[in-house]
Amino acid sequence: MGTGIVATALPPDLDALRPLAAAIWLLSGIMLVALAFTWRHRRFDPEIAPFLGAPPMALLTVGTGTLFYGQDLIGLRAAIVVDATLWLAGTLLGLASMIGVPWFMLTRHRPRLEEASGLWLMPVVPPMVAATGGAHLVPHVGSLSEALLVTCYALFGLSLLAVIPIVAVLVRRIRVHGPGAASMVPTLVIVLGPLGQSVTAVNQLARSAPELAAFGLWYGVPVWTAAMAWLAVAAFFLLRTVRRGGLPYAMTWWSFTFPVGTCVTGASALAVQLGSELFGWAALGLYALLAGAWMTVALRTVPLVAPQVRELATHSERPQPRPVPRPGREALALGVGGGGR
Repeated sequence: MGTGIVATALPPDLDALRPLAAAIWLLSGIMLVALAFTWRHRRFDPEIAPFLGAPPMALLTVGTGTLFYGQDLIGLRAAIVVDATLWLAGTLLGLASMIGVPWFMLTRHRPRLEEASGLWLMPVVPPMVAATGGAHLVPHVGSLSEALLVTCYALFGLSLLAVIPIVAVLVRRIRVHGPGAASMVPTLVIVLGPLGQSVTAVNQLARSAPELAAFGLWYGVPVWTAAMAWLAVAAFFLLRTVRRGGLPYAMTWWSFTFPVGTCVTGASALAVQLGSELFGWAALGLYALLAGAWMTVALRTVPLVAPQVRELATHSERPQPRPVPRPGREALALGVGGGGR
């Protein structure tokens, strides 16, 4: 999803970069297929349960990219079918993560306040991403458009209700215990995700429901402004961490991509709704930040991922050992074999 957002967040003023964005969308699709293929080799770890929100968001992001760029390769009708399929799968998985992961964490893992981090937002944001993706589909589904529109507003509301208490807990955690370990400080940027995505969702939906356009603006402008204020807060803690001992690379650096991308799409949506050049320039500036962050993180990630990919490829080619029967069953098997001779 961190790669796909680079394609789907492309501001209208940068339409000349559309071929490059299409190539990035293709790359994100290939990565999604590759990760789905290797997923069966991964074991569930309760400590990283919040990351289960990433797969549905990846499906939704690649699906939206298919609608944006895939029609140039496979035609509009096929692109709509692919997007609708990925949207349905991503929405169902997103609802499962929004309900299942918090329930698991509260009843089994039971984390303490000092363990709170921006990662807790990942499993509850997918329905908000689904609301945005569904908004792009509404004009293309004919008689189902009204039902899809209502569903997207419902997804927006459900995700927003789940996000608010988590952000409140995260703010309290920062006030009481500080931002946490250096490797976890980048997760503060994840707060931008639900803020920017919600602004995008309500204003994209307003294009199909003009009577709710005012709500999109009244909600969007202050929430996007709050996102920029949080970006300043996150930048402060990041810089302070760098000064105090450095910011060691970790996979949490991918927090710099998708959340920032949602702020780009939010600014672009407000620019269209308001006809505002200010938001247009903001979208361009944030997109430059997104592109720089993505290139930096991708270059740091490839050397670490390549050995794991080779290991998974070797594992899949290696013949699996036959299970060793239990002593009792082995004796039973030998007895049956002896009687048959």
